[in-house]
Amino acid sequence: MVFFAPGAAARDGGGPLPRWHGWWWHHSRSCPLLPPQDSRGGHAAPCTSRSDRSCASRAPGLSAGTGAWPKDVGILALEVYFPAQYVEQEELERYDGVEAGKYTRGLGQQQMGFCAAHEDINSLCLTVVQRLVERGRLSWDAIGRLEVGTETVIDKSKAVKTVLMQLFHDSGNTDVEGIDTTNACYGGTASLFNAAAWVESSAWDGRYAVVVCGDIAVYATGNARPTGGAGAIAMLVGPNAPLVLERGLRGTHMEHAYDFYKPDLSSEYPVVDGQLSIQCYLRALDRCYAVYRRKAESQWQQAGIQRPFTLDDFKFIIFHTPFCKLVQKSVGRLLLNDFLATPNPDTATGLYKGLQPFRGVKLEDTYTSKEVEKAFQAASQDIFNKKTKPSLLLSSRNGNMYTPSMYGCLASLLAQSSARDLAGSRIGAFSYGSGLAASMFSLRVSQDAAPGSPLDKLISSLADLPARLDARKRVAPQDFAEIMKQREETHHLADHAPHGSQADLFPGTWYLTRVDAKYRREYARKPPSKPQLWGLGVGRCHFPCDIGKLKHPHGKTQGTGGCRRCRGSQEGSAPLEHCLLSGPRPRMGPWPEGTLAGLQQLWRPLHP
Repeated sequence: MVFFAPGAAARDGGGPLPRWHGWWWHHSRSCPLLPPQDSRGGHAAPCTSRSDRSCASRAPGLSAGTGAWPKDVGILALEVYFPAQYVEQEELERYDGVEAGKYTRGLGQQQMGFCAAHEDINSLCLTVVQRLVERGRLSWDAIGRLEVGTETVIDKSKAVKTVLMQLFHDSGNTDVEGIDTTNACYGGTASLFNAAAWVESSAWDGRYAVVVCGDIAVYATGNARPTGGAGAIAMLVGPNAPLVLERGLRGTHMEHAYDFYKPDLSSEYPVVDGQLSIQCYLRALDRCYAVYRRKAESQWQQAGIQRPFTLDDFKFIIFHTPFCKLVQKSVGRLLLNDFLATPNPDTATGLYKGLQPFRGVKLEDTYTSKEVEKAFQAASQDIFNKKTKPSLLLSSRNGNMYTPSMYGCLASLLAQSSARDLAGSRIGAFSYGSGLAASMFSLRVSQDAAPGSPLDKLISSLADLPARLDARKRVAPQDFAEIMKQREETHHLADHAPHGSQADLFPGTWYLTRVDAKYRREYARKPPSKPQLWGLGVGRCHFPCDIGKLKHPHGKTQGTGGCRRCRGSQEGSAPLEHCLLSGPRPRMGPWPEGTLAGLQQLWRPLHP
């Protein structure tokens, strides 16, 4: 633990947080300056405030150079929302009068979820955030940052984030940083990076960050309409996560392109150059992979490892998924990158068998080459089946959700895997947003796959994903077309009540009830059914009360008979919200191994 000894900072990954931070700070964040150090290195008087988080601004931060980074920052929990109705792509083919298989085999899509006129970007995000907090048994006070990634803009000034703040009203928590981030489908990833940076910064006050990705992807009648979809995903971000953002392993590419954009703010429909968009996507993939690979190899060289990074170093790879067929092509594209980077590939046997004719090609000359595409797609088929296909459940059955698309792939992978299969693995992730912005990064999965572990809880929380997809209402293509027409006609109307019925919504879904004459939107929530709780911290306090007579940081005295709130309890029996150290607090799960010994070592010299 970072507060045991000065050398712990190097062991835990380096970085400058003071030694009293780490798990002690994380678990007593209602007053994150306990115990603070004065300028002489001693400990100042304990903070007397139990509720004023403004004291966090005085915390020595990352610039202090005296401790360790928060450990294993990443995704702690993940919630998914998608509409309760869908259209079959096979039926849509017949309705549109196109050849059989154009949408199913050509695009790789089975079904497409869609929203009626009484769902908008605000309602989608309200639903998924409330679902995250309720099912995770979190406190609204436990959230210190909330950022929304979306390209579904219904107001040129007011952010979706500000609408979500009504969920915090009863808690009184208005100290929540973050705002909306927009660039096509990339905004969710930018928000995730911002959230992780906040947790690792001097601004962090010990609370969680929530990242929300949400969009409604709709297109005008024509070839692009089958690539639509809708949904929202909320992620809880903090330290000691089961899915860790690997530090230093991130490749980004950005450039100016008009491949997909939305210049008409009165319409939900984009302007799309389909062929250019695919070329931009593949070019960004090439360049992000090259940067990521170079950084990975650089880290390995510093550790004395001399070998190239290849696709074999990802156990799984997830992609932003406009349509599933593009993802299959993208896996082949990464294999092409590996093939060209390998000094002397064996083209007689094995993975590269029969690919010798492509040895001299240049990446920039192959974006429209069907010959190269087919050859490497065929060569990478097994890789695709093992590393990527399990992640395409939501994409194939719900469609392109825009900003949540790649994170829907992550949810799909988790929902169909066991903790044992995932433990210790590296998941590669490619995020793309037209215009364009793209990044490749990786998530390192926790080694702890034991029942009840954070990883096990995360996977269990998503296990109902296939059943939820099965529970949706199937809508005929002609009815789907009529609903799209209604959205088109009412998208920017004032003083109206949108079409739609509560019967077409899942329990617990927020929906738009009215837009008044001043374009102010009003929402209501369909009564929820009893939620299936996964509880990020559902469990018991693992901090025993009989640790000896210690002075509580707030000035209280604890004896062997138990603290003020858990008096008489045994180790493991006190409710988490009644933790003895900081009184009522958001549920956080069991105290990590070694915390007790660390606090004893820290406190006993101060309070003999």
